[in-house]
Amino acid sequence: MRPILFGILLLGILGLAAELLLLEHFEEWRQWLPLALLSGSLIAWVAQAVMGSAATVRFMQGMMGLCIVAGVVGVWFHYSGNTEFELEMYPTMAGWELLKESMMGATPALAPGAMVQLGLIGLAWSFRHPALERRNANGTKSSS
Repeated sequence: MRPILFGILLLGILGLAAELLLLEHFEEWRQWLPLALLSGSLIAWVAQAVMGSAATVRFMQGMMGLCIVAGVVGVWFHYSGNTEFELEMYPTMAGWELLKESMMGATPALAPGAMVQLGLIGLAWSFRHPALERRNANGTKSSS
């Protein structure tokens, strides 16, 4: 299962990076963050494919954790930007209607969730990874 997750992770990183580039998702500094994280994730993926060490697994785990955080923050940025726009157009809008229109706004509010998915795939791939096992003084294996 681990090789399948590793391959899916690569496809996700490359696909999401291509989509963001095609959408020109780099107009302001906040929009560069997912591209930077995807670049770092690709570097981690290549490092793991080439070296396969405990350090590269930890690097990958760190990048995946950052992808999860960025995805959650991105959902907030998209949602709050849409809410701001809706309130400029319709200042009296509130409640369920505002929530619905903000979720369906110009910037897809849940799209950054793809970063969360990539992070979770990467963490699933690294769960109990063999490279993280080490030998105790008595010769038995333990997880680090």
